[in-house]
Amino acid sequence: MRLLPIIVALTSFAASPAWAQDPTVVDSAHYGVVFENDQVRVLRITYGAHEKSVMHYHPAGVAVFLTDAKVKFTLPDGQTAQVEGKARDAIWTEAGAHLPENLSDKPNELILVEIKTPRSPTR
Repeated sequence: MRLLPIIVALTSFAASPAWAQDPTVVDSAHYGVVFENDQVRVLRITYGAHEKSVMHYHPAGVAVFLTDAKVKFTLPDGQTAQVEGKARDAIWTEAGAHLPENLSDKPNELILVEIKTPRSPTR
């Protein structure tokens, strides 16, 4: 009977939209890895006009807009938020799950640098 709590915990993690929903797996049409090491993963993200993704998860990171963008993010609880960025803008992104949708009549493209581990202090 000691296995039951472990099985329940693993099942709830698997059912959670924020657990292991790698965008490069669940939406490879929009997300591609361009670089990866033990500290970061760099994604190139491209959306056509009015294209929408699926719910997925990103760790914290930095997004750099390569084009102007107007995007709606739907969160797992149903709340939505809009983000606008101009080409060459960079923004910090907190870790979390979301479903993005390009609200623009034009394609958008960005680079996302996902942080894997905290950096150790340089000495």
